[in-house]
Amino acid sequence: MGHDHNHAPGITATGKHRRRLIAVLAITMAVVLIQVAGAALSGSLALLADAGHMLSDAAGVFIALLAAWIASRPASDLRTYGYQRAEVLAALANALILVAIAVVIFTEAIRRIGAAPEVQTDIMLYAAILGAAANLVSLLILRGAQKESLNVRGAYLEVLGDLLGSMAVIAAAVVIMLTGFLAADTIASVLIAIMILPRAWHLLRDVVDVLLEAAPKGVEVQMIREHILSVAGVVAVHDIHIWTITSGMPVFSAHVVVEDGVLSARGADQVLDKLTTCLGSHFDTEHCTFQLEPASHSEHESHQHA
Repeated sequence: MGHDHNHAPGITATGKHRRRLIAVLAITMAVVLIQVAGAALSGSLALLADAGHMLSDAAGVFIALLAAWIASRPASDLRTYGYQRAEVLAALANALILVAIAVVIFTEAIRRIGAAPEVQTDIMLYAAILGAAANLVSLLILRGAQKESLNVRGAYLEVLGDLLGSMAVIAAAVVIMLTGFLAADTIASVLIAIMILPRAWHLLRDVVDVLLEAAPKGVEVQMIREHILSVAGVVAVHDIHIWTITSGMPVFSAHVVVEDGVLSARGADQVLDKLTTCLGSHFDTEHCTFQLEPASHSEHESHQHA
């Protein structure tokens, strides 16, 4: 016997914040064009690295927006959860783009070791300051939404890394202006690449957790088991599964063994209401499915239960 809420796809966590992402995309692309031009005029690898990183951010935001649109398509008999997992695949693509950008930066930095070219520090400095200002604006736009969606959080972390990257470029420009130490530009570019990799790793790890259907962060199965067993009439619970379809959409299912007398129409309805209320209020899981089984049916159940 199952009991659950409306399973319609609805609006995903990323879809809710589409306007924020569009605004950040526009700001980021404008700064990328300015920084690429500045890097070409100044000869700064650090500025080019920062522009490349921001371009990956723009690509990630575009992918997230595209995935949010795809995820809004309705479910079908073939895809019973619709296309909501597309958001997770978009986050995966975003993480891989970050890794590729870091590799390119490292390669060019190694090529420049011992042969750092002249850099026009004034252009480098102005472009970096503009990038830092734009990143601050983007962070403020995304701050309120980054806890609700993997893709929005990925964009937020990338913009945060961009801000740090812009600060590194500013520092390198100042060092070159004051001391003439041209290697500061190469050092700054390597620092930017180093900042990219940990963020790519964390995003990739979160994506893998979703794809492997791991329990959502902060959810303890044993605690859920104890809550279910505390409901009057419940004897045991097994086959507990909790996973995530996409950001903000945890799903739960379990086989719940109840006293034989509970399985009247009224008794079963009361137990199901208590179970769904418990899961929704304590564990923020509204998409729940319970199979109620009489205690006398236990001899027919497999003994390999979670």
